[in-house]
Parts: sequence; C-alpha cells; structure tokens
Amino acid sequence: MMSVKGYTLDAGALIAVDRGDRRMAFLIGRAFERQAVLTVPAAALAQVVRSPGRQAQLMRLVRHRSVRVVPLDAEASVMVGRLLAASGTADVVDAHVVVCARRVGQVVITSDPDDLRRLDATLPVFAL
Repeated sequence: MMSVKGYTLDAGALIAVDRGDRRMAFLIGRAFERQAVLTVPAAALAQVVRSPGRQAQLMRLVRHRSVRVVPLDAEASVMVGRLLAASGTADVVDAHVVVCARRVGQVVITSDPDDLRRLDATLPVFAL
C-alpha cells in the first residue's frame, strides 16, 4: 500500500466492504493504522446502500471517525458536470469520485480503474 494522504472509495470498493472482502478489510485496516483519512463520495454510497440494517459492515465503516462522507453539493455538482462534459461521459457517481479524490489529493480504491481513467487519465488508482 502506498504512503498517501488517504484514499477515496468508489462504489466497487464499498461493495467489497459490504461483502466482507478480506483484501478490502486489510486495506482499510492498514489505512486506519496509518491514520489515513478515507473519503466516501455520497453519490457512491447512495449507489451501494440498499438495506442499512443488513449492511452492518458498510454502515460501521461510514460512521468511523477517520471516514469523511462528502456530499454532492452545488459546488461539487458543477465540477462533476464540467468533468462529464470534458470527458464525454455520463456517470455522475464516477465523476463525483474523481472530483472528491482530486480535491484532497487521494488515491482511489476501485474495482474498475478504466471507468475512472476515462474521466481523468492521471488519477492515481489502486485496483481491487
């Protein structure tokens, strides 16, 4: 795992948490040991949450003191829209992930790096 300011989790990473993926648990554990901040874009969380009462691992993660859930507010919405226009793509959730990671200079943990690289070819990603 690289030494960085923290990590931004996309929907695929959140699904891995929800499913109890051991590799994802290891990555999160190492991040917390290093006091790294984990960023969860609200759009990605919305894409994954279906039954919070049954998604205990996911909900425990988003309540952790080192996790920041970032809203898709007006400013971020404009940035997302501009990124989509510039890239010729349409996935609001992926664009919100990219915007969040860029804002804080984090690596994105993702299950689909190609989709994110279509939005930003220079984005640092860690593929699951």
